[in-house]
Amino acid sequence: MVEMTQRLDPSEADVADVMISCRSVIKVYGTSTRRVQALRGIDLTVQRGTTVALVGPSGSGKSSLLRIVAGLDQPTAGSVEIDGVDLTTLGDRRRRAIRRRLVSHVYQRPEDNLVVHLTALQQVERVAVRRGMHPSAAAAMLDQVGLSSRRHHRPSGLSGGERQRLAFARAAVGSPSLIIADEPTAELDSASTRSVLDSITALAEAGITILIGTHDEQVLSRMSSVITMRDGTISSISDNDGEFAVVDEAGRIQIPAELLPQFADGRARIETTSNTLTVQPP
Repeated sequence: MVEMTQRLDPSEADVADVMISCRSVIKVYGTSTRRVQALRGIDLTVQRGTTVALVGPSGSGKSSLLRIVAGLDQPTAGSVEIDGVDLTTLGDRRRRAIRRRLVSHVYQRPEDNLVVHLTALQQVERVAVRRGMHPSAAAAMLDQVGLSSRRHHRPSGLSGGERQRLAFARAAVGSPSLIIADEPTAELDSASTRSVLDSITALAEAGITILIGTHDEQVLSRMSSVITMRDGTISSISDNDGEFAVVDEAGRIQIPAELLPQFADGRARIETTSNTLTVQPP
C-alpha cells in the first residue's frame, strides 16, 4: 500500500521566481526501423538560486533532459522555458544566442573546461569580456570561489579540485541564469569535492541556478533538491521536506520501484479521504 498526503501549495514568491519550467516534454530518438522514447511527458519546475541534482540509471532519460534544458537538443513535443524564455519556440540561431547568454556548462573532466596555456585569471577574464563585462570581474569571481591566491597559476599547477572550482568560476562570470554540470566531481577525491561544493553553494547564494547530473552521495547531500528519474519520467523529488512522488499534468504518478511487485497485474485500487490518497493492489 502507498499513502500520499497532499502538500501545501507553493507561495506566490516561489511561483514568480521560476528558472526552469518543463511542460509535457517528450523526446523520441530513432530511425525508420527503431524508435526509443527517452522522455515521456516531463513536468518540472526549478526555482532561481537553487542547487538541483538529477539522478537516474542508464536509460532513465537523465542525459536527454540535461541536453534539452541546456538548449543543446530540442524536444519532440512539449515546452522548455529558461528564465522565462521558451527555447522550443526559437530557431537554431536565436536559440544559440539565448543559450550563450543564459546557460553555462561544466564538464566532468577538469581539463575539458580550461585552456591549458592561460592562467586562472586569464581564463576567467576571457569569458568575462566575451559576455560584455570588464576584465576586473574575473578577480572578484576567483575570490568568490576561493582561488584568489592561485590566480597566476596555469591548469597544470592546480589540483583537480582547484581546476573544477576554476571551471565553475569561468561558467559563472557574467552571471548566467543557469549552470549545468555533468558529473563534475567524478574524478575528484572527497576533500576536493567539498571545496567544489563550497564554491557551488556560494554561486547559488549569488542567484545562479545550478543543475548537476551526478551519482555522488557527497554531492547529493549538499543539494537543495534531488530529482530521481526512471524510464523517461521523474519518479520522485527529494528536498528538505522529504521525498515526494511526482504527479504530472496528466495525473500520472510512478509507484516506487521497490513496490512494483505488489502491482504485478498493472492495476491499483485508489481510495481518498479529505487529504490522503491511498494506492493499494486490487
